[in-house]
Amino acid sequence: MVVRPAATTVVKASPPTMSDVARKAGVSTMTVSRALRDGASIASSTREKIMRAVDELGYVLDQSAGSLSSKRTGFVAALVPSLNNSNFADTARGLTDALQGSGLQVLLGYTDYLIEKEEELIESMLRRRPEAIVVTGGRHTARGRKLLENAGIPVIETWDLPPRPVRHVVGFSNAEAAEALVRHLHQKGYRKIGFIGGTSNRDTRGADRRLGYERAMGALGLKDTRIISFGTPPISMKQGGEALTRLLEQWPDVEAAICVSDLSAFGALMECRRRNIAVPERIAIAGFGDFEISSCSYPAITTVSVNCYDIGRRTGELLLRAIEGERARKPIAGETVITDYEVIARESA
Repeated sequence: MVVRPAATTVVKASPPTMSDVARKAGVSTMTVSRALRDGASIASSTREKIMRAVDELGYVLDQSAGSLSSKRTGFVAALVPSLNNSNFADTARGLTDALQGSGLQVLLGYTDYLIEKEEELIESMLRRRPEAIVVTGGRHTARGRKLLENAGIPVIETWDLPPRPVRHVVGFSNAEAAEALVRHLHQKGYRKIGFIGGTSNRDTRGADRRLGYERAMGALGLKDTRIISFGTPPISMKQGGEALTRLLEQWPDVEAAICVSDLSAFGALMECRRRNIAVPERIAIAGFGDFEISSCSYPAITTVSVNCYDIGRRTGELLLRAIEGERARKPIAGETVITDYEVIARESA
């Protein structure tokens, strides 16, 4: 684990106020309040000016302002792509374990891998004034990023290493981890290596893994990439099996298949079993994430372990320090905590 300071000085963003919105829109604060709270009859042109100012400033209505003068709400918001993915469940568990005894509770939001839905949840969470917010990944809508930048509370991006962090980061490079997996297969003697991923960049971490695959293949002089884009992320086991069929139909000489996750890799493995295709003798299968199913399947699946629990725990530890700094009016400088990943060699490759 590496901790990399992201800045030497701290410039704390102050969240925009209703007065700021009023000044920008050229109306009174009362008019803004009515437009945002009461749904009162206001000229459409005036309402449009107000909402345009709200969007440009990244203003979020403080629903707790009337009753929580201390701003110690006692909870932190955490947004995850999926509630039934064991990797993100482990990250949430690591986060809650790190916060145990602090008096802070975690309020989870589910984005379904959509940055547009993430934007809605960021705004919804900020209206309740959490003491910090944790998001998965480093790519957001323009408005979502502005909301985070202007939140006035600690923000931690996880599961990624964004080139331009909002503030704090706890994660790893999905592209570099995928590169390591390609190099591992290359060292095992595989040359005709394919990649199975989703049909869109909705799963930005999956898109980074594909980028890592392409980058590593090029660096190794293996220009003939074999990529199957199948299914809307996250790819299911069933879709993994169907994608494996397409891979073999399009490139019958393929020697190994890297799947964007262990779930799709398990589906590919089961398709091989159904079709009496020997793994790894005829084709090697590799996944990503080190799900429990990858170690329990037969043959066990070669994969990349990213220590999901540790991502959550490190996030919680950084979050506690950041909140303590906010409460003491001594905000800490942005930090990037780089977590470990490891290629786990098993029977499937």
